Amino acid sequence: MRGGTIRVPGATLYHEVRGDGPVLLALPGGPGDAAVYDGLADALSDRFTFVTLDPRGYSRSVVDEPAEHRVEVAADDAHRLLAHLGARDALVFGGSVGAIVGMELLARHPETVRRLVAHEPPAFAVLPDAADHRAMTDEVHALLESDGPMAAFGRFAAAIGDVMEPREMPQTERVQSMLERQTANAPLMLEYELRSYTTSHQPDVATLRTLADRLVLGVGELTGDNLPARPARLLATRIGCPLTTFPGAHNGPTARPEEFATHLLKAFIF
Repeated sequence: MRGGTIRVPGATLYHEVRGDGPVLLALPGGPGDAAVYDGLADALSDRFTFVTLDPRGYSRSVVDEPAEHRVEVAADDAHRLLAHLGARDALVFGGSVGAIVGMELLARHPETVRRLVAHEPPAFAVLPDAADHRAMTDEVHALLESDGPMAAFGRFAAAIGDVMEPREMPQTERVQSMLERQTANAPLMLEYELRSYTTSHQPDVATLRTLADRLVLGVGELTGDNLPARPARLLATRIGCPLTTFPGAHNGPTARPEEFATHLLKAFIF
């Protein structure tokens, strides 16, 4: 694994690169960073140059000053990283919030993306009951300010349903460091990202419709009808792109990385 940084407007981004072959960029979601996809990297870096990053403001990607997180900025960051690596026509995978960023990357910079697999983007703004979900995220934010991140996450977890499988992780220094960084990232995600990504941002459906042959939307087989799967189903219909079922639940990419990687290869048509 090779770690490095690049300078982008307003921030310094940390990224990791493993393997050799066609570039596969993996975009993390929630409070996650580059290390959350270690399992996928182990399964795929024998045939891809597997690239991932810490989103700006999280973990080792440092911002010049605090600012609201915006999907457009995150997508441009991913584009600049690919350009820095000399990658064109890249494969891109995004999980959860990373899937929202991936769709924006495809819409804004289609020349960069050969194919995108977007797994359960929590784009609640597209749903018919979007106002209810906006009220929920406002309540989560209020709880963050009044009672702290544990209470806020508890409210959010109740809203999205039972969509996270238990995950076995090795007891290594790298895993421990990742967990510590995620704990530090969580309040930032609740403060800056939750509302601006999930209940305010509207994916560019019109543009994505013209790029439907490059997009696969995914849902976890165990997510069922819970909230995280609903936007993917609706967007697949609106855009006219495939909807594919993946192993596990919302956290399938990290809870079942080897099994998930096999399905991901099929989605990329390898």
